[in-house]
Amino acid sequence: MTAPASPTLSPSQLARLGELGEERTANVHDVLYSVGDRTYPFVAILDGEVAIVDAAGREIVRHGAAGFLGEMNLLTGQTVFVNAVVTKELRYIAVERDALRTLLFEDGPLSDLVLSTLMARREALEQVDGIGLEIVGPHSSESTRRMLDFARSNRIPYSWDDTAAPGGELPLVRLPGGTELRAPSNGQVSRALGIGRELEAREEVDVAVVGGGPAGLAAAVYAASEGLTTLVVESTALGGQAGSSRRIENYLGFPAGITGSELTARAVTQARKFDARTATPYRAVGLEPGDDRHVVRLEEGQEIAARAVLLATGAQYRRLPVENLPDFEGLSVFYAAGPPEARRCGAQRVAVVGGGNSAGQAAVWLARGGALVTLLHRRADLSETMSDYLIHELERAGVAVRDRTEIAALHGEDGRLEAVTLSTGEQLPFSFLFLFLGAVPCTDWLDDVVARDPDGFVLTGPRVDAEWLLETSVPGIFAAGDVRSGSTKRCATAVGEGAMAVQLIHHRVAPRPHALR
Repeated sequence: MTAPASPTLSPSQLARLGELGEERTANVHDVLYSVGDRTYPFVAILDGEVAIVDAAGREIVRHGAAGFLGEMNLLTGQTVFVNAVVTKELRYIAVERDALRTLLFEDGPLSDLVLSTLMARREALEQVDGIGLEIVGPHSSESTRRMLDFARSNRIPYSWDDTAAPGGELPLVRLPGGTELRAPSNGQVSRALGIGRELEAREEVDVAVVGGGPAGLAAAVYAASEGLTTLVVESTALGGQAGSSRRIENYLGFPAGITGSELTARAVTQARKFDARTATPYRAVGLEPGDDRHVVRLEEGQEIAARAVLLATGAQYRRLPVENLPDFEGLSVFYAAGPPEARRCGAQRVAVVGGGNSAGQAAVWLARGGALVTLLHRRADLSETMSDYLIHELERAGVAVRDRTEIAALHGEDGRLEAVTLSTGEQLPFSFLFLFLGAVPCTDWLDDVVARDPDGFVLTGPRVDAEWLLETSVPGIFAAGDVRSGSTKRCATAVGEGAMAVQLIHHRVAPRPHALR
């Protein structure tokens, strides 16, 4: 692994941290935190040196004077994946997490420095073998594939042993620190890692947001900042599809672009600043409208009673209509291009399938990482569905583009892709396939509670005679973002609709004229 650059803190930043924290010392070979720990303070080094090593003792990186320790688990509460060992006599400032969060809310430059560094370190850890979860189970096991998808979508470092787990129940999941779980649910693993909020059997809130993508997180920020008790539930990972985007370059205010993970991390931090609660992974399975409160029922038996509900469940990518697709999923066919996948693709022939911006972003990123990338799409002209700037980026990155192309069959053995056959009969050699095939709304769980269009997207406003633009056919239940019929499928639009929904919710549940100006 090439360790990311470790920026240093300025004297004024060290002084500010010193006011909030406690100065401490440590001797050579002392361990500041180790694999499996549930918590540790923010460590800013005044003098000395600390090595970050994995569980097997292999050194990853060293930090010296004016540097700081930690990665994203410092803010999320997730289990520690590495050891921090003192290599030179150490004098440092220890700042407890709550105090650090408060400081990050108040100090913009420090927040930018710390957040970007912690995220870069997490991405680097995802590329290191032997760190994080160990998932044991064959590719033929659906529950094993589900656990792999969970780890990928939540950006949890993991390794995979593609064999049957001893004892029969699949998969066997070994946590950092040695704890073993057999055939666990996503929620059990999440909470065992310290990243899942445990919900009560019944939660009562002003606003329940179902879905933690850009629309849901924007609504959480605005609702909580207006004093509404707000709970966001998400079935997979906060950020939705946008959270897995390699770079969003047309988002207002970020001329150099911003990664989906960074946008998500900043949004979640902002929501927590205003005391919005987020809970993952909790899957909504039912919605019962009521006069005073609507009830969202969750898969694990909990229920959320809310004065208003915002549906922001977004959409998911379609699957290729080929018979043997499951044989390759997770091994050589993927639905997001993250660091673990990109690491496999260097100097390999890769096909990215789709004509939207997500497909373009993935193709450019994979090509810049050394893959030989071809973009396959079914339309006559890529400009019909992809932004102009991305089309030019494809050219600059050396991505080959094939129009009017659809895949009819996959070829390979033991989950390893070797070639694809097109609908024309032509066969092309590819080792990996990344699918970005358009949107299917995540609305099956709603049944006929709210009106939906023929494709399953939620109808709102005048189309269902609702009083408010984003209100559904049931008063007090709103929809925003990709899940809403007729919405513009763009990240910025989803954020705007999430914010707008809060204004309308305010008018519905607690009329406050000043909030509508």
